[in-house]
Formats: sequence, structure tokens, C-alpha cells
Amino acid sequence: MSRDIDKKSLEKAYQLIESGDIHSVEAGTLNGLIYIHTRLFEGLYDFAGKIRTQNISKGGFRFANALYLNEILVKINEMPDTTFDEIIAKYVEMNIAHPFLEGNGRSMRIWLDVLLKARIKKVIDWQHIGKAVYLQAMERSPINDLELKTLLKANLSSDTENREILFRGIEQSYYYEGYEKDPE
Repeated sequence: MSRDIDKKSLEKAYQLIESGDIHSVEAGTLNGLIYIHTRLFEGLYDFAGKIRTQNISKGGFRFANALYLNEILVKINEMPDTTFDEIIAKYVEMNIAHPFLEGNGRSMRIWLDVLLKARIKKVIDWQHIGKAVYLQAMERSPINDLELKTLLKANLSSDTENREILFRGIEQSYYYEGYEKDPE
């Protein structure tokens, strides 16, 4: 992804929070994730908010086959999401599905925080989770999600309206994907 697209998408992520539109996201649903992806990437990618129709992989890991993706997404949508463990299980499955061609991680981390806030009144303080540790836990999560659960649970915050936590979390999310904001 180009640095210019990253920068514009990051601004759109800030706007999603700043405008209060984040409160209209359907927590834990595919529609909610599609809404977030559309808001972050509309005007930047022609596939913003559209479920992919081709197979993708990253670092040797092949995400859900596009041929079965719609059926898989229906099953994920139906997964329970009332407890922390259920929410993380759903997040892991959505990551394996990787419904979009690009922008899955950034969209899903916002989606996860919306879901956590709606169900257990917490968000993740992403700024305290290192890139390498997080990416390793995500890489291993399809086999065993305990490492990811432990990492995320240790960084839960009840301060769900703290703009600094939310904005720095978004910046950290973009950093995980290789983008670093220009110093001001």
C-alpha cells in the first residue's frame, strides 16, 4: 500500500471516531466490518467495503478460499460474542477469512474494539502492544489463540471514551501494517 493511501486512510479512521459515526457500527457483524472498511478506504480503493472474489495470502499463510468466503462469513457472523473469549475467537476467525483484498487488519482492529466496547465495556490499549509480539500471536492464533487472548486481555482498558487511547490505538494499528505517521 502506498504511503499516500495509508495517510489518507489514517485520516479517515480518525474521522470515523471524531465524527461519532463509530457509534453507528453494528458490533460484531459482517455489516459492521464492511461499514468500517468502506469508511477507511472509500475513494482510495475501488473494492472498499466489497468482499473479495480472489484468493489471497500473506507471509505463506493462505486466507479463506474466495470460493467459500461468503458461506464462511455467514458462519462467523453467527458466532457468539458475549464474553471476551468468544469475541477473540470470532476475531481470529474473521482474520482467517480476511474478507477484503487489502485493509483487513486495520478494519478488524477497529471492529474488535467496537465489539469489546459493546459487549464487555472495554477496549484494547493497542499502544502498549508491540508489533512483533502482536503479529506473532496473530500468526499462531489459527492453531491456538491462547497467546493472543493473554496479550489482548493484559491490555484491556475500561476507559472506552479516552480519545488518546483510541487515536493512538489507530496509529499503532497502522504501524502494524508498516505505516508510521510523520512526526509533527
